[in-house]
Amino acid sequence: MKNRIRTARPHVNRNEALIFERSTPGKRGVDLPPLDVPPASPREALGDSYREAIEGFPEVSELEVVRHFTRLSTWNYGVDTGLYPLGSCTMKYNPRVNEAVARLEGLASDHPYAPEPLAQGCLEVLHETARCLAEISGMDAVSLQPAAGAQGELTGILMMRACLAERGNPRQYILIPDSAHGTNPASVTISGYQIRNLKSNERGCIDLAELSRAMTGEVAGLMLTNPNTLGIFETQMREISDLVHARGGLVYMDGANMNALIGVARPADFGADLMHLNLHKTFTTPHGGGGPGSGPVAVKTFLEPYLPSPTIEKLSDGSFRLNHDRPKSVGRVRAFYGNFGMAVRALAYILANGAEGLRQTTEDAVLNANYVLARLRDVYDVPYDQPCLHECVLSDRRQAARGVRTGDIAKRLIDYGFHPYTTSFPLIVHGAMMIEPTESASQDELDEFIEALRSIAEEIEEDPGFVLKAPHTTRVARLDEVGAARKPILRWKP
Repeated sequence: MKNRIRTARPHVNRNEALIFERSTPGKRGVDLPPLDVPPASPREALGDSYREAIEGFPEVSELEVVRHFTRLSTWNYGVDTGLYPLGSCTMKYNPRVNEAVARLEGLASDHPYAPEPLAQGCLEVLHETARCLAEISGMDAVSLQPAAGAQGELTGILMMRACLAERGNPRQYILIPDSAHGTNPASVTISGYQIRNLKSNERGCIDLAELSRAMTGEVAGLMLTNPNTLGIFETQMREISDLVHARGGLVYMDGANMNALIGVARPADFGADLMHLNLHKTFTTPHGGGGPGSGPVAVKTFLEPYLPSPTIEKLSDGSFRLNHDRPKSVGRVRAFYGNFGMAVRALAYILANGAEGLRQTTEDAVLNANYVLARLRDVYDVPYDQPCLHECVLSDRRQAARGVRTGDIAKRLIDYGFHPYTTSFPLIVHGAMMIEPTESASQDELDEFIEALRSIAEEIEEDPGFVLKAPHTTRVARLDEVGAARKPILRWKP
């Protein structure tokens, strides 16, 4: 096979040894000049907590430390080094112009406690970002305060509760389809509601008859993703929304998959009452690394009084202010006004693309996902044979007959130089292989990715044991993931 990679795991040489293994007594990272002031005694300041040395702590030179961590950085894989096809995560390229704008002195150095008259530029950036997101979603008002998509979900559900409570009954349950994102049930539970699940139909979408049976007077509303986690668009969204509204409930749309809709369809236009947007997913703010994140929540007019406080208002003279006088607000959900730098990056992306450019990104993302699906469907199973939008979901059903599962295929894919796709999600697909190429991938890169997966399928037919031992070319062999989860080693011990 022309693409087959049989290379053994590379030898770890002396230069790649762990920093602890390179320790030599007496080495120092830096030599400081003699003090020109009287020395202070750390022991006097710290008392019994002070210690002269850490037992077993490595003694290495500055050069060794620099080389060690620089070398480790070259082993990392990220969106700047190659395709990052994680389904449900939308790992797209972050344009460098966004980063340059976010580092402009007047934006990067302004303090969140600066008085409003001295922060007019920053307030205008936030106001304009919210205005753009409202237009994109079709909603009437936006808060940029939530610091992540999950926090945006929680904020939205709290607003639903506040609205229904003012109407006389907050109700007890929220309906969630079985194809939902994992954060949805958590957000519902934390907000004080209970969950009732909806089973998807044979198309992978919400079953209207099932929804009608479940939408009782105890149900506050429906929380769904469109397109859902199968990458399939809920074509009956208007009927779904009308049914929920007729029973007195509200429709919350998880906007994590807006990369499939932006510039083409607006959730408010097909019945959603409120939603959150993940700026890292659709609007190219940094994703991963623990943050910072941003999950703005967008609502229709009747929910605007419940938005987190404060809100940003534009006055008749063109200036901006923070309005804290909001008696119906669910309160503050984040310090200051969210992660300001993320709003700057998102606005830079929106303005750089404009309406036509944003629509083009959507069309390219949808085209890429359908291209992957079309070229892999003859070698991998397609559990829901529907046209996809921004992502496609395959399964390992054919390969499982040879003893190879989705996780094994993903590990073998590493040998071909690609980051693995999302494995085993969504949960309603056994052995799921969830792929989201986004608009960032070129056809050449997608062809290489597709050929790698096709080659792995061929390997499984010829020699499944070889794939079961992958990866073969990484510096670390296959890890014991179960052991790592149950008995993690979280700190270094001498």
